[in-house]
Amino acid sequence: MFFAFSWLSVLALLALWSLAAWALHASAVWAVSHAGGLSGAASAAHTLVLPPWLTPWIPAEIAQAVSQMLAGLGPFVDGLLQAAPALAAGVTVVSWSVWGIGSALLLALGAGLHILIAVWRRRASAGSQSSAGRFVATR
Repeated sequence: MFFAFSWLSVLALLALWSLAAWALHASAVWAVSHAGGLSGAASAAHTLVLPPWLTPWIPAEIAQAVSQMLAGLGPFVDGLLQAAPALAAGVTVVSWSVWGIGSALLLALGAGLHILIAVWRRRASAGSQSSAGRFVATR
């Protein structure tokens, strides 16, 4: 009974782990595959303007330096976004690897529970036989 319960619990956890890995893989592949469409958005990053209430608190040199940094960062981000769809195959390999490691750990948990239940049952049966033997010997 305990063996069946422990293995059914492990199988249920394995099913949930597989479902979670599949869902995260699907969403990651979708996000990486569609990242190339966002490449034009990063080029407008240098046009960011400080809100009027913040302008008196920040020196003009710092605001200008930040805007120049953003202007130089825009093409770099555009290049990354255009290269992102090529990473979809890598996401699949990483997903399968993480799923495999997690599944192996869950199966090891099931084996450990199986051994623990077997040891517990062996000790319980040995303890009941020794106490029954003492009871008969005292009569």
